[in-house]
Amino acid sequence: MDFEKITEQSSNYNQLEHMSIHELLTNINKEDATVHLAVQRAIPQIEKIVQLIVEKLANGGRLFYIGSGTSGRLGVVDASECPPTFGVSDDLVIGIIAGGDKAIRKAVEHAEDSYDQGWLDLKQHHITDEDVVIGIAASGTTPYVLGAIEKANEHGIITACITMNQGSPLALSAKYPIVVVVGPEFVTGSSRMKAGTAQKLVLNMISTSTMIQLGRVVGNKMVDMQLTNHKLIDRGSKMLVEELQISYDEAKKLLLQYGSVRTAVANFKQ
Repeated sequence: MDFEKITEQSSNYNQLEHMSIHELLTNINKEDATVHLAVQRAIPQIEKIVQLIVEKLANGGRLFYIGSGTSGRLGVVDASECPPTFGVSDDLVIGIIAGGDKAIRKAVEHAEDSYDQGWLDLKQHHITDEDVVIGIAASGTTPYVLGAIEKANEHGIITACITMNQGSPLALSAKYPIVVVVGPEFVTGSSRMKAGTAQKLVLNMISTSTMIQLGRVVGNKMVDMQLTNHKLIDRGSKMLVEELQISYDEAKKLLLQYGSVRTAVANFKQ
């Protein structure tokens, strides 16, 4: 298929090796500053899929992110942060990366080149048409992701994608494409840079707005966060001090007794 692969276009900068550290940092930052505007232009696309995700998750469905390399890692990161941040189960938002969990730390050769493996990996989770799948690929051509999306389409599953190339196979295959055109990378083809930043921003928007819509935030507080370390216990205690007008020691005791800010508040007010 003939389309313009912007992610592979030559950088707007040259002779990078002759730049000073200050010049390198300044120019990278200058490029990064364009990313939020590109994401802003994609908000209507993001909104459409978030509405559907909220509906599916509210009715017992799940959200899957699937990608390879940087894209896959970003999906895994966003999925893995949902349970501790919002107190949801580990299998509500699931990140899948080509090559399996070992690929999170170290590249697995040719893992992204299999058209069939993405769908096989989704099937391991007994995916159904109650779920939503978002394929993440800066290029929009990754066989692993493209195959997963096309197979999901065949099974009547809602599909979306996050890509940086308009008209790419992935953008054309996903039912709800999110296309964020960030332009050429500072280092030609290094899509871990602006493309990766854009993907992270979009993933933050999707998961956070979904969880808020599902009632996992009250006011502006993470009332269902898991108390997995001293920092979070301290944060939760301070939330209770503010909400219930009690002492810090009393708040901490209450929090540890009930296990979450939401439950502590509910039991205190009974």
